[in-house]
Amino acid sequence: MKMDKLIKILKALSDINRIRILKMLEVKPLCVCEITKILGLAASTVSQHLSILKKAGFIFDLKENKYVNYYLNERSQQMYLKDLIPLIQKWLPDEKIIIQDKEQVKVIDRDNICGI
Repeated sequence: MKMDKLIKILKALSDINRIRILKMLEVKPLCVCEITKILGLAASTVSQHLSILKKAGFIFDLKENKYVNYYLNERSQQMYLKDLIPLIQKWLPDEKIIIQDKEQVKVIDRDNICGI
């Protein structure tokens, strides 16, 4: 049902940490440990947020070497997402926490924090 899909998508957007994750993934793909470090949350909490975003279709993951990287699903053709993702990318350009997160994404060194 179309309404169920829309509700799932809107619920995925209803959390500050999930919005922050989406905005971080605009910069580059990230693994769980990088997102965990930037958000300052437990890995299990970050994994739960990623699961919600993935089920809604906002992101996808890909295993690359020793990391599972999460990507923003910018080419989604799913109903609602193909319209929403470009809008989200325009939102909150002046929000302090988003700016800080994106700056951290640019310099984070996964090899030093992930311990894999």
